Amino acid sequence: MRCLLVDDDDMARMLMEHYISQVSDLELVATCESAIQAANVLKKQSVDLIFLDVEMPEMTGLEFIQSLEHRPMVVLVSAKEQYAVEAFDVEVTDYMVKPVKYARFLKAVQRAQSRIQATKEKALPEQDYVFIKTEGRLVKLALTDIQWIEAQGDYVRIHTVKENYVVHGTIKGFEEKLPTNAFSRVHRSFIVRIDQIVDIADSSIVIGRSVIPIGASFKDMLLKRLKTI
Repeated sequence: MRCLLVDDDDMARMLMEHYISQVSDLELVATCESAIQAANVLKKQSVDLIFLDVEMPEMTGLEFIQSLEHRPMVVLVSAKEQYAVEAFDVEVTDYMVKPVKYARFLKAVQRAQSRIQATKEKALPEQDYVFIKTEGRLVKLALTDIQWIEAQGDYVRIHTVKENYVVHGTIKGFEEKLPTNAFSRVHRSFIVRIDQIVDIADSSIVIGRSVIPIGASFKDMLLKRLKTI
């Protein structure tokens, strides 16, 4: 994460610079003594995270946050706890009270990292295909084409609408990679696509013209996920 440090106190800046240097995932873009300096830095460079003091001359940290049109994540730092309510009113990532301990600093960094990861995951489109390696080539396979997957020793057989593919791997490995809203494990050796199920009996599932066994424990989990009336 690219970060900016803003604090008018020399000792506080030195301490935070030291803390930031200890974290390999942090890159300190600039250190500023005032919010005005920080504003000028942000005109030229983008950052992911600002460590920002509250009480500074000319412009406070809170005033600086409110002036930002495109706001990075902000961790506010203050010698007083009284600004905490205002801080979270402007949706800061965290609020630390001076003197800041290293463990508390790390907690704030981890909170910022979690927010970035959550944002990235939300931005990713849901993938509706997989690539499988079979017969020395990579084949793109639409998830909607898969009907069921069957374990066969050190391999699995993928049954699709058009043809079957034999791929090296385990049924558990495939289960972990497939979206849980579309596929369900129904037996220690079988995974099925839920919307391909035609009929469910006591110990079997029908998909197309094929009958697939279903284990009792797996059946309970499957039934909880099905839309029934």
